[in-house]
Amino acid sequence: MTPLRVLGTGSYVPPTILNNFDLQEKGLDTNDEWIVQRTGIKERRIADPDMATSDLALEASIKALDMAGLSADDLDLIIVGTLTPDTCCPAAANWLESKLGASNAISFDVTAACSGFVFATNVASQFLNSGDYKTALVVGAEVMTRTVDYTDRSSCILWGDGGGAIILSKEEGGHRLLSSHIHSDGANGQDLLVPGGGSSTTPISHESVEKGLHYLRLIEASNSFRVAVRRFVESIEEAAAFNHVTVDDINWFIPHQANLRMFNAIGKSLNIPMEKFYVTIHKYGNSSSASCAIAFDEAVRDGSIRRGDLVCLPVFGGGLTWGSALFKW
Repeated sequence: MTPLRVLGTGSYVPPTILNNFDLQEKGLDTNDEWIVQRTGIKERRIADPDMATSDLALEASIKALDMAGLSADDLDLIIVGTLTPDTCCPAAANWLESKLGASNAISFDVTAACSGFVFATNVASQFLNSGDYKTALVVGAEVMTRTVDYTDRSSCILWGDGGGAIILSKEEGGHRLLSSHIHSDGANGQDLLVPGGGSSTTPISHESVEKGLHYLRLIEASNSFRVAVRRFVESIEEAAAFNHVTVDDINWFIPHQANLRMFNAIGKSLNIPMEKFYVTIHKYGNSSSASCAIAFDEAVRDGSIRRGDLVCLPVFGGGLTWGSALFKW
């Protein structure tokens, strides 16, 4: 893989905040202490009813374009990682292309659940390295709160909405994407599942809606936690080995923001101090494919990431999917 130049990053989270006390007031059998101890989440962002995934992606993309000093006409490729597209057809990326006015770009979605941003980054890398495309906009965006069953305490406390973006180019110099790595295990994909709405035995119907089959379900949560930690660790080690550096050489780890206890477990396994983890889960919750993209942009903009830093984005999500991306700033 040829390293690619990062021209800009951007992110957007809706202004509406849903905190843990709000959930308790909704009648959910929980409290702030219970949620924080188990997840690290204090609040999450909620998209307004008239905002779709492409609207969140649009705000993040405009910021990335501004940082890059580009216009939408400069884009050759738009890839959106999402599991909550505006519509099943057209894709969220198609809607985004239209809203940006990116008349020269081709656009499509990648579905890899919480790993979507890194998967989309990997796909964009292949297109750029083919030589047929020069500049790509990669976005992770979700309106996860519309998949939430607010009677399911184990799941509804997790999710938030938002979008993050990055612009990649096949140019020399500057900030670099060194490599990206992706994996999947379809045989165990049922552990994170939206059972209804597809073409299987539970298409959309009055009965499937009444049964709540269109909500995201976290099955065997304790097993998923252990598997996720193992895959996070493997993904970090893979990125380091591929680029001939050690885990200790990496300055920042910006994982998919799934659970603060996962970060502790990853750190313990790889002897990574918690100070090296960039954390946003406490204020945004789990925004699936958008989470590490949002955190990455914030770390860039607040100066946490400095020139010369190595930054690793490990991810894990439904599918099952996992992977990592390593950047040199």
